[in-house]
Amino acid sequence: MFEARMTEGGMLKKITEAMKDLVTEANFDCSTTGVSVQAMDSSHVSLVALLLRSEGFDHYRCDSSTSLGINLGSMGKVLKCCNNDDVVTLKSDDSADAMTFMFENKNADRISDFELKLMDIDSEHLGIPDTDYKCTVQMPSAEFQRICRDLAILGDTVTISVTKEGVKFSVSGEMGSGNMTIKPNESVDTEDKDRVAVEMDEPVSLNFALRYLNFFTKATSLSDTVILSLSADVPLVVEYRIADLGHIRYYLAPKIEDEA
Repeated sequence: MFEARMTEGGMLKKITEAMKDLVTEANFDCSTTGVSVQAMDSSHVSLVALLLRSEGFDHYRCDSSTSLGINLGSMGKVLKCCNNDDVVTLKSDDSADAMTFMFENKNADRISDFELKLMDIDSEHLGIPDTDYKCTVQMPSAEFQRICRDLAILGDTVTISVTKEGVKFSVSGEMGSGNMTIKPNESVDTEDKDRVAVEMDEPVSLNFALRYLNFFTKATSLSDTVILSLSADVPLVVEYRIADLGHIRYYLAPKIEDEA
């Protein structure tokens, strides 16, 4: 038996929105410690990893580890029937072939329930290696979203360069080129959500497909800040921490020069 309850349906909607355009279907691995998802996009260029800790839910019960295969597009449609401040309960019996979504408004005078058929999704669990990243950048998530959106007008590939001076996002396309530089501002007066912090062992400059970064920024509403972790020759990690619940991380392989 798996049962989890959240008092804010809006949070589950945002989490689903943050994944569904990148990954069409995924296994939700439920255990006593929480729910995790690992799924690659269809072109196997990027990976999304979601972790929702059991203590972040208002009520959480999972009698035995189970994997629930869900079509994220269908889940997004079901969640459209949920108001942002509805209480959401997810339920699935051990042998069930469906997941039940129950939405209850704050006054408890309107309750809806929907069943979503589970899928058999064959996906190997990818071991994400622990990497010691040479550069870590924390910046406002809305700023990162704006940069990715604006630079995509000029080209398909962005070069992210991290030095002591800050982070530089550069793009060059047929129409022209553009650069945006974000400098660290770790003064005491800076609010957490506006802080730009750069930790660097050595400078790194890598190319990435903007199309994927713009998919990742769909998670902007989950967190005020985003953390970028970079090292040469390993995937970029774009992490959004979800308050007391967990995090969503996106991994994107760098583009090799001759592909650009």
